[in-house]
Amino acid sequence: MSKSKIRNDKTCLNCRYVVENRFCPNCGQENTDTRKTFHHLFIHFFEDLTHYENAFWRTIKNLLFKPSALTKEYLSGKRLSYLAPVRLYIFISFITFLLIAIFPGEINSSEKTIEKEPIITTKNKSFQNTISVNDSVKKNQTNSKDDIQLFNFGYESVEQLDSIQKHAPESEKLSDFSYWINRKIQIVKGNNTQSEIIEKFISSFTHNLPKVLFVFMPIFAFFLWLFHNKKRWYYFDHGIFTLHYFSFLLLIFLLLFLINKGLTPFSESSLVSFIQIVINFIGIGWMLYYFYPAHHRFYGESRFISFIKSSLLFFINFILVIIIISLFAIYTFINLH
Repeated sequence: MSKSKIRNDKTCLNCRYVVENRFCPNCGQENTDTRKTFHHLFIHFFEDLTHYENAFWRTIKNLLFKPSALTKEYLSGKRLSYLAPVRLYIFISFITFLLIAIFPGEINSSEKTIEKEPIITTKNKSFQNTISVNDSVKKNQTNSKDDIQLFNFGYESVEQLDSIQKHAPESEKLSDFSYWINRKIQIVKGNNTQSEIIEKFISSFTHNLPKVLFVFMPIFAFFLWLFHNKKRWYYFDHGIFTLHYFSFLLLIFLLLFLINKGLTPFSESSLVSFIQIVINFIGIGWMLYYFYPAHHRFYGESRFISFIKSSLLFFINFILVIIIISLFAIYTFINLH
């Protein structure tokens, strides 16, 4: 609490309400002198930072190891001791996808390695040949990718599609939607190599995935609302539970991502590889199991009923996530340039 001197004037500077004690009963502003010394400014900053750090670490600890505890505390009215659910989700989501964007993927790093390869010069009595390892590797890489034909959808070019639509029999022509999709695919293939398509796809997909997850959360909360007592639980309650659950999933994903990135340089060691496998197994296992105890503790139903409901909810939402992400992946691909 601030140790600043209370103003003699009992009128709140913010809302003009009469203040009997230190804080205004109308807006909550502290009725202290507005002119502060540097000492007061430093102390105030330190108090705010300490309070935020305490709330942050307390929130993270409960989120990771006490399923549904944050949701129950928040809905019971204990809100100042923890980060607000929306702020928590946005913060974890921002950090997660920022770090994913910052750390280079295998495709980018391999291409950078190729670009840094030296130039080898070979000399002969009759002639001198300069061979660029960069060019030869890139050429071999392109040829191998072309042989694989990862993006072969049965057509070779936009011209071929147009020719089919104009001259082929009606039975062989594509529908308007199929023609539009395939034309988009051919345009993407014509403007990019396969490595560029993969790189752009991963970048675009990662950049927009938080939006997809944010859009899916109301759907997740809606199914929770369908499965539980409408008189006892409001949609708002399910929404808070959903925010905390998705924050947990992102946080575990972030921790596993950082651990794997940190251990990758030492992956040649069998011990480090074993530790990495164990950590991933525990992390993914906790992600899959977490929903059941969170559901059981928050909704207070018997273990059997909670297991049946949580299993059904997990299965339904898993199918929906796969469908939504698949549609989003298609949308991402056809909108590449």
